[in-house]
Amino acid sequence: MQRVGFYIFPDHQILDLAGPFAAFETAARMAGQALYRLSVLSRTGGLVAGRGGAPVATQVAGKTRMDTLIVCGGEISSMLEPGEVQTVARLADRVARIASVCTGAFLLAEAGVLDGRRATTHWRVARRLQQSYPSIEVDADRIFVEDRHVWTSAGVTAGIDLALALIEADHGTELAREVARELVVYHRRAGGQSQFAPISQMEPESDRIRIALSFARDHLHEPLPIERLADAAHLSVRQFGRAFRRETGETPAKAVERLRVEAARIRLQEGAEPIEMIAQAVGFSDPERMRRAFVKLFGMSPQAMRRLDRYGAAITPSA
Repeated sequence: MQRVGFYIFPDHQILDLAGPFAAFETAARMAGQALYRLSVLSRTGGLVAGRGGAPVATQVAGKTRMDTLIVCGGEISSMLEPGEVQTVARLADRVARIASVCTGAFLLAEAGVLDGRRATTHWRVARRLQQSYPSIEVDADRIFVEDRHVWTSAGVTAGIDLALALIEADHGTELAREVARELVVYHRRAGGQSQFAPISQMEPESDRIRIALSFARDHLHEPLPIERLADAAHLSVRQFGRAFRRETGETPAKAVERLRVEAARIRLQEGAEPIEMIAQAVGFSDPERMRRAFVKLFGMSPQAMRRLDRYGAAITPSA
């Protein structure tokens, strides 16, 4: 039996707890045996209120042995209180596997768990995580990342994807698939599927990076190698690459691909142009390259997205 503990703190995000908890509970129920023993932990024990004020009953962390510890996300300032950090650092030394959901990566980082590792978090705070903890290789383009028994996941619902991946690692693909069906979620968005972080919502600190992004938007139909973007920003290629990654959490190539996908999505929704024409208009070298980019970002092809739009179905990007 695997003992899984969920660590929470004041102002935690309730869905970061409830989603993964439900996945593990469902796995045990569907298997018809006690595969997992679940507990909710906190530094002090007792009732702990999350965002919105809903209280959750918890046990004092460290009183029982855990195999897997999952740190939930929530308000970053609350989780980084010294007592919370010290508690998680002690727990991390006692478990075989540790994970975080969404902003919970900040608590793992502050506790030293992520030093020298790859990690992810919600795309809105990925740049902050990288700047605050430069020893971590932050990959904002992943739903979840595993590096030497330390798992981190993206925002909110990605915690369910993380839980399904852990269940699959423990008990195989078929059980994880059955759990996904029961929860009515995909089995499963692969860790390599992208979070959809709209470039249009990113706010680089420097004018030079903003200029480069504006230049890219205005020239999507043309080749946009890093040398051309660096020239627009009046920086060397090396300086530009470092500054761009630091300020956006993306490589220039990934950012350009996202800009092209965003532009293509608008054209898909607003018109009836052939897919091939849209691909050419936004700078993809061929329709197949655009299809792969859409699948990576949205989990579906441009054709599937257009069909859903025409029938009035909502497209929900990766969380």
